[in-house]
Amino acid sequence: MDVLEFRPRPDQYAWTFGGVAPTHRIRPGTVLKLWTEDAFSGRLQRASDKPSQVLDMTQVNPQTGPFFVEGAEPGDTLALHIVDLTPARDWAASTTIPFFGALTGTDRTALLNEPLPEQTWIYELDRARGTVRFEAQRSQLSLDLPLAPMLGTVGVAPPGREVRSSLVPDTFGGNMDTPEMRAGTTCFLGVNVEGALFSVGDGHYRQGEGESCGTAVEGAMDVTLVVELVKGGAPAWPRLEHDDHYAVVGSARPLEDAWRASQVGMIAWLGELYGLDPLDAYQLLTQVSRSPLANVCDTNYSAVTLVEKSLLPTADAFGGMHRHLREQAATLI
Repeated sequence: MDVLEFRPRPDQYAWTFGGVAPTHRIRPGTVLKLWTEDAFSGRLQRASDKPSQVLDMTQVNPQTGPFFVEGAEPGDTLALHIVDLTPARDWAASTTIPFFGALTGTDRTALLNEPLPEQTWIYELDRARGTVRFEAQRSQLSLDLPLAPMLGTVGVAPPGREVRSSLVPDTFGGNMDTPEMRAGTTCFLGVNVEGALFSVGDGHYRQGEGESCGTAVEGAMDVTLVVELVKGGAPAWPRLEHDDHYAVVGSARPLEDAWRASQVGMIAWLGELYGLDPLDAYQLLTQVSRSPLANVCDTNYSAVTLVEKSLLPTADAFGGMHRHLREQAATLI
């Protein structure tokens, strides 16, 4: 396997999906060993830091990439297998940002209330114990929480020459912010432009479902990926496969439309996997699916539909690509 290691300089970050020249051209089967900066571009470092004072909102969610995948054409399916996610720093940050998050007024949910106060929390990492420490800032509580590294953003260039902010999730993937995007996951994305032009970033050391306040435990990440290509079969919405689950992520506003997109996406996948008529797939889905939230704070909200593989007959999605990539990953760890 080809192996590419890349630690981008600040001037090499991508801030959008689409509209950015690739940093590298790679072949299917390539192993990428990458470094990603945190969503704040490393600017929130102390509990005394206030986002309004230290953040440049034109430079949030920096992406590593994009990568041009040779042979990828519109209508194909890009398969990205996450082999390993390792925190690249011994601290991470989370914060409340004015008019951002799920439980505050925004410019779209206009209220007369003042914005919530700015507050920053710094989480110290204990590598030996595999924990990050929550320290209350306005009260007395300390908790050690298990590490659960994930990537907030995984996406390709959108179709039609669109350029979308790295804060946005949509059909192309992007800032989906789902804890399902963890080591051992294969992400399947439909290719919209020649080369796919995919990027990754926004590492979280852990995040609850929904990302309520709008920011997770945000930290720089060392990322190992294996990149593969499936000719044809592009899914309408991002699909994830673990050893134990199939998942589809839908992104939209209002939230129920994000959920509907993920449900319809899973109905289509069940049809492909098991030859089910859409109404039969709809009936089966109703009885076996779970619906965790990914985020309720981004430009679009993201909802996930999960189905346990143990409830269904054995099937090989995309010709057994996930199983193949898991076998490849085992040789790298």
